Amino acid sequence: MTQKHSSQAVILGTTPPSIEEVVAVARGNAQIDISSEALAAMATSRAYVEQLAHQETPVYGISTGFGALANRHIPHEDRVQLQKSLIRSHAAGSGNEVEREVVRATMFLRLKTLTSGHTGVRPEIAQTYAAILNAEITPVVYEFGSLGCSGDLAPLAHCALVAMGEGQARNALGELVEVAPLLAHAGITPVELHEKEGLALINGTDGMLGMLIMAIADLEGLCDAADLATAMSIEGLMGTDAVFRPELHAPLRPHAGQAVSAANIYATLANSPIVNSHKQDDDRVQDAYSLRCAPQVTGAVRDTIAHAKSVANNELAASIDNPVILPSGEVTSNGNFHGAPVAYVLDFLAIAAADLGSICERRTDRMLDKARNHGLPPFLAHDPGVDSGLMIAQYTQAGLVSDMKRLAVPASVDSIPSSAMQEDHVSMGWHAARKLRSAVSNLTTIIAIEIMTAARAIQLRAPLESSEIISESISQLRKSCEGPGPDRFLAPDIEGAREFVTARFLTH
Repeated sequence: MTQKHSSQAVILGTTPPSIEEVVAVARGNAQIDISSEALAAMATSRAYVEQLAHQETPVYGISTGFGALANRHIPHEDRVQLQKSLIRSHAAGSGNEVEREVVRATMFLRLKTLTSGHTGVRPEIAQTYAAILNAEITPVVYEFGSLGCSGDLAPLAHCALVAMGEGQARNALGELVEVAPLLAHAGITPVELHEKEGLALINGTDGMLGMLIMAIADLEGLCDAADLATAMSIEGLMGTDAVFRPELHAPLRPHAGQAVSAANIYATLANSPIVNSHKQDDDRVQDAYSLRCAPQVTGAVRDTIAHAKSVANNELAASIDNPVILPSGEVTSNGNFHGAPVAYVLDFLAIAAADLGSICERRTDRMLDKARNHGLPPFLAHDPGVDSGLMIAQYTQAGLVSDMKRLAVPASVDSIPSSAMQEDHVSMGWHAARKLRSAVSNLTTIIAIEIMTAARAIQLRAPLESSEIISESISQLRKSCEGPGPDRFLAPDIEGAREFVTARFLTH
């Protein structure tokens, strides 16, 4: 398994990382540097922790137990064991292994908070995390274990366990390797956690935030893909481009996303011979909603992404830990680890993505129906009756849309109390993020099937030709997805269309 590398290092310091930098670390294996300012800030906050650790007055997270056990004062000689026990006991995940990019994003975002100087950990803890990421060592993290409050506890604990030289991890080739020799080979010394440090490694919303950021990047690309698919479907269905004129959008209904999608579709259809061929003699007054209202739907998805992006940027600027070290040296409890702000937008995006998938499927179905596709063969079959054409591709698409509707049911409205009712309201943001990842994958295939269907419909309109942009797109598509002809094994064509969408529109 060969991994790509981003050419530029990401520097953690006084400025929060950008969404693009998180993606570069998670997917592009960008190297990470920690600035001298960040190291100095960490040393300053650590000095406050060391001072409090030697006082008689109990301080949560430093000299006490955790959660419902916070009332017990822990003697100084037991505190290293306390931190080890915290990580080992909280590394209680179960289920399927979480994707590599999610683990990398989770670790990087926790590292981002460590370097803020508000967590009280020693600089070497952050340097160890950076070294693990730079060596492309990926802790094994499991799907279940976070309730989205008090941090993504189990996922983050599995990451911290590897920094301690324990647990399970994969090397740069994706192979499961024993942790101790894997760290040794990379020249990384396992950490021994001191006061406050175990808690600081697990008390954040980093997993759900990492998945939100990658979903934002993917959905931005998929909106562009949906605009292309719409334009291709309009050609395939002999539709009109008149409704996408700019004067019908921003001046009349000033939603930013709608204007962007309308402009994309209008530009893609520019000088289309197919569209121009029927402008004078078409007796249809207006196209169906799935064509005519596409900018309103895809544009609303864009606006939802913009809102989610503002939440993500606020979280990137945050230092989430409990307790937190203030610049004055005060160590104080807080509730910033609650995942509600992230959970809500994760659910919101799943709803928007489901509706986008739904309108794509409606356009596909229209192209396959001889009663509505304006002269094309049923199911775009080569020899209808002998051949079924793309009939079952639409079944697959419909199944994916149905799944997306189920995935759109909010996770953030649920809460199951934990820790002996100390943690009596949780966000379920991790679960919202896991749902959204499935929804984004489904949407990629749904759009790919629409593009595959529209390309066949357009080519069946020959000798009429497409716009320049659509012609080029079909040419690229044909490198991985065959054109019209007798029935053949169809699954590879769907996968080829998905590869086209992924390569052209998604961030790698």
